[in-house]
Amino acid sequence: MGGASKVVSVALRVWQLICSVIVLGILARFLHLLSQAGAERDGRVVYGIIVASISTLFVLIFIAPFMYSFLAFPFDLVMFVMWLVLFCLLITRTGVNTCSSPWYWNYWGYYWGGWWRRPFFLDGPGRIVSAGCGHWRTILAFSFMALIAFFVNAILGAYVVSKYWTKKRRDRQTG
Repeated sequence: MGGASKVVSVALRVWQLICSVIVLGILARFLHLLSQAGAERDGRVVYGIIVASISTLFVLIFIAPFMYSFLAFPFDLVMFVMWLVLFCLLITRTGVNTCSSPWYWNYWGYYWGGWWRRPFFLDGPGRIVSAGCGHWRTILAFSFMALIAFFVNAILGAYVVSKYWTKKRRDRQTG
């Protein structure tokens, strides 16, 4: 377990923490807006809150550059799969029409912009497009970056653990 692997692991863990907290914060704000409006919660958004919460806790536990953090590489793979599922679930809501899809207009943009509070005919449909579009794109971007970070950290952990076991086996045979 060299110094470079420790530094890379901590850097990846910090990046995972940043990504999960950003996604958690934006989705929590959206759930708050939904509860104010008395609207139904989308299961994909709730799954996003769960994945981001588990990731935040996981990263806080394994951020220290000790051997146990590298031994957690199977959990990194599980978190990678969870983030991959989350990203796929969220991206299929809007597809390539990120902020102009029907789901965005009728759900995310409508509730994020607070359009449920005022009559629709006063402002018109054009303003819904800009309501929360940046936040939606931020969630997609940071969820993708989180899944990549968990995957790279899993590969790094598997590499360090295999090197460690090989060294231990060699030391036992010679000594």
